[in-house]
Amino acid sequence: MTNLPSLPRQIALDLGHTPKPSLDNFISTGNENLSTILKSLQDSWLRADSSTDPLRVDMRMIHAWGISGSGRTHILQAMYLKGVELGIDAFMLNQDSSPDDWRKAGKAIEENSTSPVILCVDDIDHLDEFSQGALFRLHNLIKESSKQSLVTASLLPPANLELREDLRTRLAWGLVFQMHALSDGEKLQALQQAALARGLNLSTEVAPWLLRHFHRDMPSLMSLLEALDAYSLETKRAITLPLVKEMLAQKN
Repeated sequence: MTNLPSLPRQIALDLGHTPKPSLDNFISTGNENLSTILKSLQDSWLRADSSTDPLRVDMRMIHAWGISGSGRTHILQAMYLKGVELGIDAFMLNQDSSPDDWRKAGKAIEENSTSPVILCVDDIDHLDEFSQGALFRLHNLIKESSKQSLVTASLLPPANLELREDLRTRLAWGLVFQMHALSDGEKLQALQQAALARGLNLSTEVAPWLLRHFHRDMPSLMSLLEALDAYSLETKRAITLPLVKEMLAQKN
């Protein structure tokens, strides 16, 4: 029996690596308007040192809601990480955040009303009484500022959330987007487009097989595509279904 070649160490590591969320690796199909607004907000941070103009109203309060797998957490983490990368005050909060986490964000927002700040709050439908009160206060502070933004996310639209009434009202003041999850056909298309962008030619059965037998979320699928690219180069072979199975078998 012929032994399979050993899997190169760097490929084994890549296969277990999920790229950091960003707007660049967010598949925006069905969510193009939301993606455009968020990218415009990030662009405004790049101009922060040279511009004294306040943020556009449509970049100040943004709420996204949608089913699991639609990318809600991805876009929030993308905004938070980009803020950190650019050195602006950035905060990522959710139902697990401590009172001190909320107070820290509140202090930064209150003391920097004319500087860029991004506050991202995930799963607001699960916030406890203290966190709802804190978010209500922070919402009011950001509304009165000139360069601060609040991006929130939930499973349901604001009007259907079981939150305190004044907070529900505030959440509907800004832009509200329903996020749409990719269909299987759109995931297949996204995989093929990502492969073409890398100069890869997937055999026709590869992408459908991955959807049936691998994690179906796009970050995991893109991570696997990255590993396949490296393995294909290492073995000097095209990306066919036998190659995919061979690599996964060696990883396991």
